[in-house]
Amino acid sequence: MRNTELLIPASSLEVLKIAVVFGADAVFIGGEAFSLRAKAKNFSKEDMKEGIEFAHKYGKKVYVTANILAHNNDIKEAREYFLELKAMQPDGLIISDPGLFVIAKEICPEIDIHISTQANNVNYETFKFWNKLGATRVVTGRELSLEEIKEIRANIPEDMEIETFIHGAMCISYSGRCLLSNFMTGRDANQGACTHPCRWKYSIVEESRPGEYMPVFENERGTYIFNSKDLCMIEHIPELIEAGIDSFKIEGRMKTALYVATVTRTYRMAIDDYMKDESLYRSRIPYYKEEIAKCTYRQYTTGFFFGKPSSDAQVYDSNDYCKEYTYLGIIGDVNEKGQYRIEQRNKFMTGDVIELMKTNGENVAVTVKAIYDENGEEQESAPHPKQVLYLELDKPADKYDILRVKA
Repeated sequence: MRNTELLIPASSLEVLKIAVVFGADAVFIGGEAFSLRAKAKNFSKEDMKEGIEFAHKYGKKVYVTANILAHNNDIKEAREYFLELKAMQPDGLIISDPGLFVIAKEICPEIDIHISTQANNVNYETFKFWNKLGATRVVTGRELSLEEIKEIRANIPEDMEIETFIHGAMCISYSGRCLLSNFMTGRDANQGACTHPCRWKYSIVEESRPGEYMPVFENERGTYIFNSKDLCMIEHIPELIEAGIDSFKIEGRMKTALYVATVTRTYRMAIDDYMKDESLYRSRIPYYKEEIAKCTYRQYTTGFFFGKPSSDAQVYDSNDYCKEYTYLGIIGDVNEKGQYRIEQRNKFMTGDVIELMKTNGENVAVTVKAIYDENGEEQESAPHPKQVLYLELDKPADKYDILRVKA
């Protein structure tokens, strides 16, 4: 059996730390340039350096995305960027563009290069091509079934790694290469500026009747014809491992710390349970499903893993998320009065019963006894997002516990 890596996305230094303490083996992040999530917070040089040091202290890895499809005017800046990354020594670079691959190999030969799903990696000859050029890992296209991944594993060098998305948002375009955003808004998805038009609601206009919008009926409300359900493979850990996948990748570099903590902790438990005893894993599947539903999601599908998706893989009546819990904040340091520092994210009040989500799998109900601002002034509620507060709770909390409340 090959080693199985749980690879988690992080939008910020705070989320990277949550991913690490909640069970990630590795984290992938984007800098302020050359990343396909330009709308994410992304990492400054200082935060990237601190994040890499934090992960390494815990024995975890950090991979940096540089996976845009580069234009001529990106090349000079790319060289400067890779020189900066060389000094920080991440554990891998995620690249899709052959030009950027060449530059990275020239400047950072000591850093592993992983080939992004954007490079359309759907057959074993493609994997062998990148391996010969020096890539250590290739991310499979999301169009592949488990049987196709097994065949790739059987036809590539033993030391070459396969990384595969197993959870998160699905893209309507082939391996993420989308033109809709560029065509409709001038914002290039392949340069990191996607406006997610696959989530919009569409109607038809017949050319002789301009201004008359005819819905594409699925029901009386119309349809979101490109809106895919989210991928979830929590019930299929054995099949993923048997396919020879080395890295289980979670999508979501624009997600909250609550999402990252929930998904990381649940998949960590599922993988570890399976490694201990398959019957233990099978018996706990209802629990994993219950836990994984406590973050925002758009219903779930298994994507292409077991064959071509049917019409059931789309959500036609809405682009809304399912949301069972609201994110309140993260437990930080404790002051001299025994109060817990948080940066508040959603409203709650003194007297509320909320939940501490712990790294060990426990969910502990606690009562908010008091709320204080940075000046020590007591307040009844916490209505202002990003306000730094100090809490008195009726039970002890640990640093990095997630605060959440049922929506």
